[in-house]
Amino acid sequence: MNRRLYFVVDSAAEAAAVVHELERAGVDRNHIHALARDPQALQGLPTASPEQQRDRARRVEKVLWNANLTLFAAALIVFVAVLISQGATWWALVPAAVMAATFGAGLSFTHVPNTHLDEFREALTHGEVVVMADAPRNRVASIESTVHRRQPEAAVGGVGWSTDMLRV
Repeated sequence: MNRRLYFVVDSAAEAAAVVHELERAGVDRNHIHALARDPQALQGLPTASPEQQRDRARRVEKVLWNANLTLFAAALIVFVAVLISQGATWWALVPAAVMAATFGAGLSFTHVPNTHLDEFREALTHGEVVVMADAPRNRVASIESTVHRRQPEAAVGGVGWSTDMLRV
């Protein structure tokens, strides 16, 4: 799973400079996406796909989170039903193990960065440009540092997650 870096700049010219710095830092152009209120302003820049513009990652995250909560609740109901109907038997360990697994998964969800495109809607309405770059998790700090050092006008907007498998 990659991390998605968000940079906010005032103009398409500044976005082009950020894209250039990202490419110099080793980010493949296929993993860089620019988004603006006026798509015509992004001529020559790698633009975001319709899925990226709709922030599909946020929906996937919500589905996973809700599925995890639902599974935990179902396991809890089964656990209580087994305790009531059969008492403390070995069968009670099955739903208890499922509850422990979903609890652990829920904790891991809270440690994944969760900045999403929705957080930049206001900047986009004001005519700013958002540049998204997908990078391996171990390169996030160095890429942010490089872009900030060479393009200080680029505000680092946060880090989210992305994956090529889901094309988000």
